[in-house]
Amino acid sequence: MNTKRNRLRTAKKRAISLDNPVEIVVADLAGTESFGRRLADLMFGGAVVALIGPLGAGKTHLVQAIAQGLDVSDSRLASSPTFVLIQEYAGRLPIYHFDAYRLKNSGEFIDLGAHEYFEGKGLCLVEWADRVEDVLPQDHLRITMQIIGETARRIAIEGRGKQYENLPTLLVSSAVKTD
Repeated sequence: MNTKRNRLRTAKKRAISLDNPVEIVVADLAGTESFGRRLADLMFGGAVVALIGPLGAGKTHLVQAIAQGLDVSDSRLASSPTFVLIQEYAGRLPIYHFDAYRLKNSGEFIDLGAHEYFEGKGLCLVEWADRVEDVLPQDHLRITMQIIGETARRIAIEGRGKQYENLPTLLVSSAVKTD
């Protein structure tokens, strides 16, 4: 009987496992900004955030909101680093903003010194992370943005690894409290 109860508890835990993405919908740019600022509040030195989504999904806008939340003096400087591949911003945490869109393969990403940044004390934000997924740290936060309207976005948040496993739930619960 006791074993049966334990199996049921384990099955329930698996059913609500944080390995599955938590989804939220933001109605407009202000919603994306609010989400980015909440995310910034939960970030820590050495964090890696993989940003995934099609052109125009709002990945760079989200980076600007995170920069604002981390007290970057002018978050408008946070622009898509497509042509320079990486940009650094000084804030409460240093931000290392990568863009893998123009890279031909993961080797080019490694050649940027990405692993040195991943092992540093700043926050690494990687746009087009799905293009270099095989060289990202196993533990990271994965955010997938999907266009569902002119300004509306569906955002899937998945915590991969011990340091990130609670972040999706924390982000959703803070959205309920503050928005």
